[in-house]
Formats: sequence, C-alpha cells, structure tokens
Amino acid sequence: MVITESHVIKKLTPNLMVKDVNCTAEFYRDVLGFEFVMGVPEDGQEIIPALQKDRVLRYAMMKWGDVEIMFQATRSLSDEISAFAGIEVGGSLVLYMEVKDVEGWHAKLRDEVTIVKDLHTTFYGMREFYIRDCNGYVLAFAEEA
Repeated sequence: MVITESHVIKKLTPNLMVKDVNCTAEFYRDVLGFEFVMGVPEDGQEIIPALQKDRVLRYAMMKWGDVEIMFQATRSLSDEISAFAGIEVGGSLVLYMEVKDVEGWHAKLRDEVTIVKDLHTTFYGMREFYIRDCNGYVLAFAEEA
C-alpha cells in the first residue's frame, strides 16, 4: 500500500495502562492541572462526566487544551487487547510535552513529584526536565531555550 495524502493521521491520543485509574486521574488533575473529561466505572458501561471518589474507574480521559491522554486499568486493557496480558505498567517511553514557562512548571512540580532528570538546557536548544508519574511513566516538560 502506498501512503497518500488521503491516509492522514489526524490525531494521536495515548492510552496508558495504569494500576489505579482513580489515583492516576487525581495525579494528572491535582498535580499537573489536567481536566477530567470522562470515565467508565469498573462496575458498568456508563460514561460519567466527573471524577467521583465512590466510583472505581476502569477508564478515564483527561485533557489540557488540545492535549488528551487516556488511562485504562490493567485488567480492563488486558481483557480488551490480549497482547497486554502479563505486561507491567510503566512502559519504556517518554511523553514529551512542550510547555510555556518550563521554569514555572519545574518550580511547581519539583517538591510534588520524583524528578528523573533535573532542569537543563540541551544541545538542541530546549530547556527541559523529566519526572515520573504515579505509574512509573516518564513525562518531559520542555520549552525552547
């Protein structure tokens, strides 16, 4: 198959396998400032529009501006896609985010999260730092130097 202009990728939204969807949604909302878009409770197939402490979620979607990210519980994702059975949470990837005011982000986060690589300027002209989220995923925050 030849890839043509009609085969455009319109959007990329990562779906990360996580140990605890509620905890992850709270981390991304409370620590990083993401907005809760929707969730699906463990005990059903209804879509809920707000994070509720008394409902254990198997799936959640969060967003910040145009950036969207999905979180799905280990058992739920493994049941849906058998290739995930037996795989550990935390992946060997970096979610690299360009932000405004990387210094401000660093000041806000440095005492709340595990810093994997501290604030530095790269040879390719970016000012960046890396953290680990509550599931072990590495998140980079970067801005042109």
